[in-house]
Amino acid sequence: MRRLLALALALWGFSLAQGVVLRALMEDVPETRIIEALLPQFERATGIRVEFEKVQYAAMHDKLVAQLLAPESAYDFLQVDFLWAGEFPAAGWLEPLEPFVKASGFDLTPYYPSMLDLVGYYRGTLYMIPMYNYAMGLIYRKDLLERKDLKDRFQSQFKRPLALPKNLQEYVDLSLFMAKNAGVAGAAMQGQRGDPNFMEFSNYLFAAGGDYVDKGGRVVLNSPQGERALTLYVRNLREGAQKGALNANLDDTFRVMCQGGAFSMVTYWWMLPQLNDPKQCPKVAGKVALSPMPGGVGVSGGWGWAIPKNSRNKEAAWRFISWVESKEIVRQRALQGHAPTRKDAFQDPEVLRKYPYYKEAERILAGAKKVPIFAYTAEMEDVVGREISLAAAGQKGVKQALQDAAKGLEALLRKAGLLR
Repeated sequence: MRRLLALALALWGFSLAQGVVLRALMEDVPETRIIEALLPQFERATGIRVEFEKVQYAAMHDKLVAQLLAPESAYDFLQVDFLWAGEFPAAGWLEPLEPFVKASGFDLTPYYPSMLDLVGYYRGTLYMIPMYNYAMGLIYRKDLLERKDLKDRFQSQFKRPLALPKNLQEYVDLSLFMAKNAGVAGAAMQGQRGDPNFMEFSNYLFAAGGDYVDKGGRVVLNSPQGERALTLYVRNLREGAQKGALNANLDDTFRVMCQGGAFSMVTYWWMLPQLNDPKQCPKVAGKVALSPMPGGVGVSGGWGWAIPKNSRNKEAAWRFISWVESKEIVRQRALQGHAPTRKDAFQDPEVLRKYPYYKEAERILAGAKKVPIFAYTAEMEDVVGREISLAAAGQKGVKQALQDAAKGLEALLRKAGLLR
């Protein structure tokens, strides 16, 4: 019986492949090029050809929405950022994937729950398969922690050894100490309003024990934990960060760290290998390391694979997704520097030999926490980011900024039908 089933599936796959060309819009980043180089394997195995249209991130959302609204999408499968992981299924644009998972026997257990929660399930239905993670943690300078003069000074001031901080307060203390004593900024910070400061601040919020909403969906941003997080964030931005941090973005913080201008940065874990590349960052290569966000909880981020409702090649698209997310192909991607979402890739001996820092990256991913994912997540970034920026610039007090950010978030949740 099993042999007959296997034969039937093989014949089904053969007939499915005839003349099929799958197309997808992909962000023009190294991960896309890693997958693109593997596509000949898929075509040889299935007869299905895959073509990527590569664009910059800023162009992706509008191009995707235009196709998702059309009678038939030009893209057969999608790369979905977590910011759209509520918007797209809420609009009815994505095909539920449970039937494909069940029919093919695709195993979801290797995926970290934090990733399935972020770019997998939306309101109890599986719409995406995790593709790539960019959870946030702490990157720091090992050499500065080992300097004897700094050790002595820190011990004298704080009555404890100079070491990695265990919580948010200790991290800000350390950042301010480095800014005053080490000749560098304590933290390279991305205070630019919107996505940069929202993502960065969210790490402070989670590390302080705060959140945006509780399990019942009520907004809890305006809380003692939220106030503590924003107070420490504003202080570090003003006193510990590089000049111009209030208007800096992710690229700016990378340049500061790469040029040896900061002790630390709260950022995406995949930046570590770039900073440790002597060709790219000769001033700090070999001197930087990675750890989870002080307090143990950082922000989860990532991409997922999805199939549009209006795709004409849904079965073939699923065949590609199940292939590119298979254990062996994910392993091949990981060996080329891919940011995995599967446990078996992080724990593969060959992968770990090549990238020992994946041990820390796994800890970051396993403990990562998502921001609210709903139809207006992108708008939430703007609303909250504006209030963070006003507080950091001294145009609003912390309490007022938090109160206004909470009101703005409540309005968006109500608009989405998630609050009465």
